[in-house]
Amino acid sequence: MVVGDDTRGRAVIRSHHRQPLGEIEPNGPSRYVPPMRLIGLTGGIGSGKSSVSSRLEERGAALVDADAIVRELQAPGQPVFDAMVDRWGERIVADDGSLDRAAVAGIVFSDKDELKAIESIVHPVLRREMDKRIGELATTDQVVILDIPLLAESRAKDGALDARGTSAIIVVDCPIDTAVARLVEHRGFDEADARARVAAQATREDRLSLADFIVDNSGAVDALDAEIDRCWTWLASIDATTWPPVPTDPPVETEPSAD
Repeated sequence: MVVGDDTRGRAVIRSHHRQPLGEIEPNGPSRYVPPMRLIGLTGGIGSGKSSVSSRLEERGAALVDADAIVRELQAPGQPVFDAMVDRWGERIVADDGSLDRAAVAGIVFSDKDELKAIESIVHPVLRREMDKRIGELATTDQVVILDIPLLAESRAKDGALDARGTSAIIVVDCPIDTAVARLVEHRGFDEADARARVAAQATREDRLSLADFIVDNSGAVDALDAEIDRCWTWLASIDATTWPPVPTDPPVETEPSAD
């Protein structure tokens, strides 16, 4: 069990011995790897999650960033990019030949069918690549931070918590008005659009319900640094857990392995 404080100073007790979560893709890693400290990190748009992940990296964590991987997968010439252009045409291609992310967002943001379409293209490849990179870090003694922005949305959508077998989950939290103000000031959203983007994600309460540790990012930069120090101390208490989470036993081979 982990004993900590919530953002109001009250004691919080969370178990970091989670049941295995998510599923490993059929083409994902299958060999045994040593237990590792794999920590899920999530937070709503405008919460400052990227600031938290970069500070944890500065303190020695390794980072597997789902958003960054998606950008790599969506680069021109990649199969994901080609599949998206096949689906939506040249209107999602910028003048320089790269993916026009604003155009894609305009198509999928308010259309559930189109959102499902892009998820069906991106998510299977993303999961395989995430699992590959996690597996490559399994022999390190570093804390491995798995940055998944839409972790709570995954659970709310299909009842599955797609956390790739994490040992514990960190949630970056701030009030909605603070998130909206950041989106307006730093990312050029108008306020109505910012509030719509926040409302389209999981609720603040849904995200907090996942948390083994809460990083309060409602204040200034120096306050966040203090929160990261507190989080880093807590991370030292987390036990390594088995990864991949499934299968729990080595696969039975019926034919000699090609490896």
